[in-house]
Amino acid sequence: MSTAPSTGSEQAAPAEPAAPVRRRRATARDLAQIAVFAALIAALGVPGAIPLGPEGVPITLQTLGVMLAGAILGARKGSLAVLLFIALVAAGLPLLSGGRGGLGVFVGPSVGYLLGWLLGAAVIGWATARLLPRYRLVPALLWTALGGIVAVYAVGIPVFALVTATPIGLAAAGAAVFLIGDAIKVVATVLVAKGVHRAWPGLIEPKPWPWRRGADASADERA
Repeated sequence: MSTAPSTGSEQAAPAEPAAPVRRRRATARDLAQIAVFAALIAALGVPGAIPLGPEGVPITLQTLGVMLAGAILGARKGSLAVLLFIALVAAGLPLLSGGRGGLGVFVGPSVGYLLGWLLGAAVIGWATARLLPRYRLVPALLWTALGGIVAVYAVGIPVFALVTATPIGLAAAGAAVFLIGDAIKVVATVLVAKGVHRAWPGLIEPKPWPWRRGADASADERA
């Protein structure tokens, strides 16, 4: 009984195409959450603001909305909510505290703080994803302060100094009047976010810290 001779180089089966990389698309729920928090930031401007001098940056509750957007929606959706709010302001809607809006806002002394909101929401959201699911109070307070105060001031103070031709040290000293109010907003944000994440887990996907990711990879190699 004869068998077919082997050719010695059998034709390999065609390789399966690599699975396409899935990109996260915004769902209707995501868009609704972004719109709701943009509206929340706008609503917190209704009580008005306390101006500080003729060229000062007003004290407003809207920073609280920015912090909440990052702490509840995460870096991506939180930043998009702030970006949507800023775009509506640029379009002329009087959504900033005191009924301000339009392109003129973006050449005023407070524009740095307005743009710093984007960085603040991103920092808070990035950290919150890594604090979940436990969301311990002390680390949450520290990270929310880093995003809601330090990051915002890091953009706002230099831009204020540039626009108003104020020495950077004097501009930083002037920003100190915001610290107590912003610290209260940080505490309020963390308490609200903790309750929200406890009641509705899954709003933000928990992620590992960068240094933990490397440690986990090393542990897998040793296993």
